[in-house]
Amino acid sequence: MTATMYGAPLSLYSGKLRAFLDWKSADFTEVLATPDIHQNEIIPAVGRPVIPVVKLNDGTILQDTTVIIDHFENALPGASVYPETPRQHLAALLLETFGDEWLVIPAMHYRWNYNEEWVYGEFGKVALPGGTEAEQYEAGKQRGAAFKGFVPMLGINAETIPAIEASYEALLADLDAHFAAHPFLLGTRPSIGDFGLIGPLYAHNYRDPASGEIMRRLAPNVAKWVERMIAPEPLSGAFEQNDRVPETVLPVLARMMAEHLPYLANVAPMLRDWAGANEGVELPRALGMAPFAIEGAAGERLALPFSLWMLQRALDYLASLSGDDRTACEAMLRSCGGEALLTFEMPVRLVFENHKLRVDSA
Repeated sequence: MTATMYGAPLSLYSGKLRAFLDWKSADFTEVLATPDIHQNEIIPAVGRPVIPVVKLNDGTILQDTTVIIDHFENALPGASVYPETPRQHLAALLLETFGDEWLVIPAMHYRWNYNEEWVYGEFGKVALPGGTEAEQYEAGKQRGAAFKGFVPMLGINAETIPAIEASYEALLADLDAHFAAHPFLLGTRPSIGDFGLIGPLYAHNYRDPASGEIMRRLAPNVAKWVERMIAPEPLSGAFEQNDRVPETVLPVLARMMAEHLPYLANVAPMLRDWAGANEGVELPRALGMAPFAIEGAAGERLALPFSLWMLQRALDYLASLSGDDRTACEAMLRSCGGEALLTFEMPVRLVFENHKLRVDSA
């Protein structure tokens, strides 16, 4: 029976989930998340206006793309987006984290600094589906104001923008070289890592017109990968044999280790201090502002504990390994500058349940 996905074309995480559900051959119908849908369906169930959300046939509500993907992975037969071998599995988890939690920076920069007028119309199509173009623009401008206001809190400002663009263009170059030789990150089948990257790289950086022109001009093979991801051959393909992680993936992991991991290392002690002083208190979305650096430019951005929950998934998997499997993964991390992951300690254990992130008190 058909599940319902509440989402929107311009939504980063809707893009991630839609691509997965299509590839997995899930039986679902997408419903535009209009204000009425938020008011009547999403907020009563989740407690806040967020997309995508999936409503199962029994009325169960699932929120957060990783949670939803894991549900359908367990519920549906066929090929998995999680590789079975250790290096590929770890790489895929790390790349999902990188896409979900770090590439939101260039995604939001290019949307609001290159596509602002266009995206107001897109917001308006969601806020006022039956309105005229002018009415949708005005409605979208009101609705989009909150998202635009979020941009500086992500560390996007006049001082960091040149570095953000340099980093993004370098990432495009690395991915373009990889996708010139490989259909997906780890073979001829998309992994959870591909789905982590597709959210920002499709819904913002490909679909938004000015950003899409940049991608097609600088990285045509990335644009072709996006097109494969959003119009997939369901349940097709295979991962590389012998647990091979292509050499061309390592520069992408190296960028994560150089940019994203130090930021996460700055957020971790903030989470430790917060948890020590706030036992039994609901975990906030952000713990303040944390320093980060990108291409030599320093800034501050929201300290997001959810990013640590995503990293925790990869750390848990790494901790589960022993013997040759552990040795192989350690060697891969060292080859991409990821030694810090080998000693990275989560200050507390995080749990995501009932649509909320909390510190595990067990």
